Amino acid sequence: MICPHCRQPNVEWVRRCFHCAVPLRPIVRWPETAVPHADASEPDAVEGLIDRLYCECIDEGASAEKKATALHAALQDEQADGWKQLLELVDMAAADGREEFKPFAEMTWEARSQVITLPSTIGKLKGVRSLHLYGGYLERLPAEIGDMESLEEFTPYRCMRLHWFPYEITRCTRLASSTVSTRTLYGNYKYRPPFPQLATPLESTVGLNLKDLPPSQYGAPTIITCSVCRASIAETGLHQAWISLNVGTDVLPLLVNACSRECIDKLPPTPDGYVSGPHAGGPSVIQPAAHPIGSPVRPGSSRS
Repeated sequence: MICPHCRQPNVEWVRRCFHCAVPLRPIVRWPETAVPHADASEPDAVEGLIDRLYCECIDEGASAEKKATALHAALQDEQADGWKQLLELVDMAAADGREEFKPFAEMTWEARSQVITLPSTIGKLKGVRSLHLYGGYLERLPAEIGDMESLEEFTPYRCMRLHWFPYEITRCTRLASSTVSTRTLYGNYKYRPPFPQLATPLESTVGLNLKDLPPSQYGAPTIITCSVCRASIAETGLHQAWISLNVGTDVLPLLVNACSRECIDKLPPTPDGYVSGPHAGGPSVIQPAAHPIGSPVRPGSSRS
C-alpha cells in the first residue's frame, strides 16, 4: 500500500503510515482457508464488520508521544448466536479428539464478530496440536488455554484487538510455533506502545467477587487461581504483573495473576530488548527503543 500523503510503501494491512502516521484504509485479504462466510448482497454490512476488526488502543504512528493504553472493558455476550456456536464447536472438537481446531473458519463473519474471548471449556481440547484463530475479534483469552497440553502451533494472526495473553499459556510446554500480529501487542518492539496500568496489589481478596470483575481493571471478568502456583486466589491475595516472555516463535506480553509477591518473584527472566522483569505497567515504565519495520534487529528472538 502506497501512502497518498508521503508516497512511501507500507504493508497492506496497516491503519497508519509507518513513515508519516497519516491514517490509511487497510486492505484485508483472507487466505482461502480462512475466508469468512459473508452475504455479497450486503456490502455495507461486510464493510462494517471489517472496520470492527480494529480498535484504537495501539498507536502505530511515528510520534514519540505515546498515548496511554487501557484494558478492554467489554463483557462476552453469552446469549449471542456466535458464542453459542463456538461452545458447540469446542464440545465437538473435544468429543472427536481432533488435532487441529479452526473454529472461526466454520463461523459466519457476523457470528465471529460476536466472540471476544474463548470459553473456559477450551481447556478440554487436550489433543489439539494446532489452534487457528485467524482474523477473529478476540480481546482476551481465558487462563484455561494453558490446559491445552498438546498445543504445538498457535495462530491468532490478525486478531487485531488482542493486545496481551494470559501467563498460563506458558504451561503449553510443547508450543513451538506461533503467528501473531506483533504490532498490535503491548510493548511490541516495532512501536513500544505502553502497557495499561494494573490494579494495586491486594494482600487479601476478601470482599472481592472474583467471578464478576471489571475487565477494564483486572483484564478478565473472572480470576480463580494463581497463574504461577495454581493456589486459589479466593484464599490468598491478588498481585497482577505484566511480563514479556518467549512463547512459541514470538515474545508476548503476558498478564500474571499471582497469589503473592513470592509468586511474582518466581517468574522467569525476560528476553533482551524488552522491559526487564515483571512490572505494573503505566506511564512510569521505561521501555527500550523501538525497532521499526525494516529494522534488521528483532529483539528477544531467542532467549539468552
